[in-house]
Amino acid sequence: MHLFRPVCLATAILMLGTAGAVAQNPPRTPQQQQQPQQPPPPAPAKPYKPVAFTPPQEMNDPGFVALRKQLADAAQKKDRAALAALVVSKGFFWEGEKGDRADKKKSGIDNLSAALGLANKDGAGWDMLAGYAEDPTAAPAGAHKGAICAPADPQFDGAAFDALLKATQTDIGDWGYPVSPNIEVHATAAANGAVTGKLALAFVRVMPEQNPASTAFLRIVTPDGKTGYVSTDSIAPIGNDQLCYMKEGGAWKIGGYIGAGDGQ
Repeated sequence: MHLFRPVCLATAILMLGTAGAVAQNPPRTPQQQQQPQQPPPPAPAKPYKPVAFTPPQEMNDPGFVALRKQLADAAQKKDRAALAALVVSKGFFWEGEKGDRADKKKSGIDNLSAALGLANKDGAGWDMLAGYAEDPTAAPAGAHKGAICAPADPQFDGAAFDALLKATQTDIGDWGYPVSPNIEVHATAAANGAVTGKLALAFVRVMPEQNPASTAFLRIVTPDGKTGYVSTDSIAPIGNDQLCYMKEGGAWKIGGYIGAGDGQ
């Protein structure tokens, strides 16, 4: 589920805030303008009302499972020819922020390669494909009849989540969800750190550190407003880019992509 907010009100508030800032603060000198601008600090940690979610559902269709295994093998070998056989020959879509970015004059594999930057030796496209192959969840793509997309998003009350963002002065990028119930929260960024609690199936605030002691752990804020650490792979972000599938000739194939990808 994706949350959308009216732009006009936010724009008006921004304009008013800018006008006030100009009136209260003198223009910056050239020396001040050369200094890099620091991002605003995150909102302080405080208790929040949990918003529960229903976990994404796995898709156990044998044909879909077989396709994921073939995709994993092609991604591991970076085998473009093998990958091309897994992509639809016609009708591939690439849903970006400004609509369908797929070039209808090009093949499905060419569009997928462009979306993920597979030709970029330093890019993460092949690793992204491997990640998609590992994810067993999928859900129907509302705008594309017959297509399913993965990873599937959790189901939740959008109004309650929007209220949570407002109450905590955060945005959707500051939140994630546990990939399974009863994830252990540690007092330190270490597997042997004291366990201070467990996470329920509710959204949790993520508050990364600038210089983390371990990239294997994320700092989070629990609903009672206390900070702790959980393993990085135990929390999933909301609104991932998605790889989409559809049937062609009775078999599942890669039929589209939703997101910015790694081709920019």
